[in-house]
Amino acid sequence: MNNDLINALREIVSEENIILNENMSRHTTFRTGGPASLFISPKDTEQLLEVLKRLRAEGADYFVLGNGSNLLVSDDGYDGAVVSLKNFTDVSAESDTSIRAEAGALNSAIASFARDRELTGFEFAAGIPGTIGGAMVMNAGAYDGEMKQVVKEVKVISPEGELVTLSCDDMEFGYRTSFIKGKKYIVLSVLIELTKGQKEAIIEKMSDLAQRRRDKQPLEYPSAGSTFKRPEGNFAGKLIQDAGLRGYTVGGACVSEKHCGFVINKDSATSADIYKVIDDVRKKVYESYGVMLEPEVIMLGRFERIKP
Repeated sequence: MNNDLINALREIVSEENIILNENMSRHTTFRTGGPASLFISPKDTEQLLEVLKRLRAEGADYFVLGNGSNLLVSDDGYDGAVVSLKNFTDVSAESDTSIRAEAGALNSAIASFARDRELTGFEFAAGIPGTIGGAMVMNAGAYDGEMKQVVKEVKVISPEGELVTLSCDDMEFGYRTSFIKGKKYIVLSVLIELTKGQKEAIIEKMSDLAQRRRDKQPLEYPSAGSTFKRPEGNFAGKLIQDAGLRGYTVGGACVSEKHCGFVINKDSATSADIYKVIDDVRKKVYESYGVMLEPEVIMLGRFERIKP
């Protein structure tokens, strides 16, 4: 990252919102990862647009970060700019039944806001780690609920730097995918449409789902949630278990014994440890059942390519 670019970015955002060589283990739920060359946190949409414009003009590599809940950063770090949306967390009522949430707002915070306004339909997302921005990219879901069921519109920045509003249909939501996945669109905010409900019933449902998560998932360890997408006609966790990989360990990383669909940081794992577990699991399941598991986790930085 050259000094001229860094100085230009300092003219856009305040000094305290630019950090050089920031350790990414502080910003991922795996709690691993080396330093990003530049970590920058715009305070509003105007600054974000200017930062992105400058990075693109310089041809700089960059990654837009929410909560880091589906991200594995190389131990060597990332030789580029991480643009954090940590200042984009506002959640507000747009109408009696709709909520506007900025991209950096946690799904849990939105669920609590909906609960307090006696709005039902977002309970499924209360335990989904990460932000609503990331949830849009992946059409995040749990317990028979998906984002496509509650999203009315999504405001994004296009690859050309334009502000665009996409309808739910425009988003082309599918299983753990959307229109913007893999493209240089950046989510700014989401309009969620819910229905009026009874607060006691909403609290009860959220409590029930939270207990089910605690019972079945290794929430006591750092992880990125479900590590693999569900393969068609099967379940990743069952395939991994049946392949004899429950508890499979490399260094400090392992396949959770509680839920084989989770790769966890059990004991001061490195990103390389986690990556190796993911790679070995994919190879073993493929050898055993002819199914190539697809990671939900995004790899940032230098990793050996995971081969089929």
